[in-house]
This record gives sequence, C-alpha cells and structure tokens, in this order.
Amino acid sequence: MQAPDVSVLVPIRNEASIIRESSRTIVGQLFDGSAEFLMIDGNSQDGTRAVLDELAGQDPRVRVLENPAGDLASALNVGLAAARGEFVAKMDAHTYFPTSYLQAGVDRLRRGGVSWVSGPQIPRGSDPWSRRVALALGTRLGMGGSAKWGSASGAGEPEEKELDTGVFSGVWRRSVLERLGGWDPDWPVNEDSELASRFLETGERILCLRSMGAHYVPRSSVRGLARQYYRYGYYRAKTANRHPASMRNSHLGPPTIILVCVAGVLGGRRSRALAGLSLAAYALIQAAESIRATRDGDHREAPLLPIVYTTMHMSFGAGYIAGCLRFGIPHDALKLRLGR
Repeated sequence: MQAPDVSVLVPIRNEASIIRESSRTIVGQLFDGSAEFLMIDGNSQDGTRAVLDELAGQDPRVRVLENPAGDLASALNVGLAAARGEFVAKMDAHTYFPTSYLQAGVDRLRRGGVSWVSGPQIPRGSDPWSRRVALALGTRLGMGGSAKWGSASGAGEPEEKELDTGVFSGVWRRSVLERLGGWDPDWPVNEDSELASRFLETGERILCLRSMGAHYVPRSSVRGLARQYYRYGYYRAKTANRHPASMRNSHLGPPTIILVCVAGVLGGRRSRALAGLSLAAYALIQAAESIRATRDGDHREAPLLPIVYTTMHMSFGAGYIAGCLRFGIPHDALKLRLGR
C-alpha cells in the first residue's frame, strides 16, 4: 500500500457530543495529495468509540487506534508511531478546522525555513458559558500574553507570525518530530508547549499562518474551566523548570495575586492594605476588559465575564504554585525573566 502524503493525528477522549460534527472538518480537508486520519481513542466511556468505528467503516482513510494510557501526549505518540506520511498534522476533536488547513500547512513547510506551522486558535462558543469563555479569550486579559490566539475576522493580524511556546496544533515533517523524540509522556498537559520548547532550543522556527485559523470550543462550565486552567498552571511550572526560556511574564501574574492575598490574610496592616489595593486594581482591569469584550455584542454578558477571568487566573495561579511545590521553583527561569 502506498504511503500517504500526510498523517493526521486526532487524539480523542469522551467527545461523543461533538466528534460527529467536528470530524467533518477533519476528514473533509481539501488536499491535493493523499491523507490518512488516525483517530486515537483514550478509553472513552461516552460512546465516542462507536462513532469512530462508524467513521472508519464509512471512510477507508480513517483508522481507529487505542491509547491505553489515556493522556494526550501518549495518544500523540501512539499516532506518530503508526503514521506513514511524510508530514504529520495534529487536529483536535473539539476544534473546527478550515478545509484548507492541511494544504496550507504542507505548502508552507515545503517552501522551507520553518519546521512547525499552525494557525491561530479562534475561540468559538457553543453554549452560554463557552461563549463567555470565548469572549474572555478574545481580550488581552484572557490571552495571557500568548500570540497563538486569533479572531474570526482576522482583522489586523499578519499572514505569518512567529510563535514562542504558546502553540495550537500544527503540521510538521514526520522526520523532524521523530528526531526530537515526539511528545514527552511526562507532560499529560502542556505537552505542545514542552515540545515547542525543544523545537526552539534546537534553532527551529514555529510559524502561525492566519489562513490556518481554527475555531476552538472552550469549556462549557466554570468547573471544567477551573480544572483545565489548574492543570495548565501545574504543568507550566514543570515546563519552566526544564525549559527556562519558556516562562512569560504573564505566567507570574496569577500566582503573584494569590500570594499577595495570602500575605494579606496572614500579615499585618500593611500587608492587608497591599492585598486590598491589588485586588481593587485587578477588579478594575477585569471590569474594563469585560466592557471592551462586549461592546459590539450583548452587554448583559459583561457582569459575568469577571467570573471567567477569576476562574482562569486563580486556577492557573493555584496550579502554578502547586507545580512549584511538586517540581521545584523554576529559579533559572526567574533569573532569565528578571534579567539577572
């Protein structure tokens, strides 16, 4: 059997509510070569596997693989080991991709000068809470300093921009992924950022193409959002320990707010005053960003966005502190960030 030009890795776990719809933008890619679609199931318990088997029965390009470990990095490595294409793409099950995603990524890699090509992550809500999260992610306060985020209009965004370790999916040459060892299974979360750190440390470039922008569906509950961002923070601390250059100033804001508040509770009058001023400033920034986020839409959503911001930031901050306690304070990253 002739090898395909590109192997698409789709890690999936309990996505029955969305996979039938989102898979149409995955297997429906307009690509002038051949592709295989590796659906990697992580022990789904909600009927996802039945949907995947149905897709495989309808389309010979689709193969269903099993990921016994269940985590994302392991799923991607299962897919990479089974991939036969010259190029490899990662496409998420809870994301809607443009039909030209594969073509644009492969074409840009073939032009040379870059080894990782992705598109902006465009938040797109599907219910009240995920729409609120999408609004928050459209603001500077929600983006967290990452250049990976984009808007549906793409207004003012360059066609190409360099990325740091804030990345979203992508297309690679399989040989480069294999040379760098694929994804590290010790990173069940933040695995793409850890991999991006290794790319950048070896002198590789990561580009974001506006034409590859994909619509990402955020978490649809406060609880789900809190768990997601806690885990982000936890493994960001681990990433900063192994890859000091991956730390951004925005990573330090949430844990700093928490520590200032703790100091205010445990400390004296000055500490309480500092904590009060910090929280007041934080609340004012949230209010301003909430108004800005809803100025062209439903203004009634503005009072609810601070719940989203607080959940994201405090969960990330708590996770980051817990990660520092578990993996150690990233001293080298702090020295590098502070310029010492």
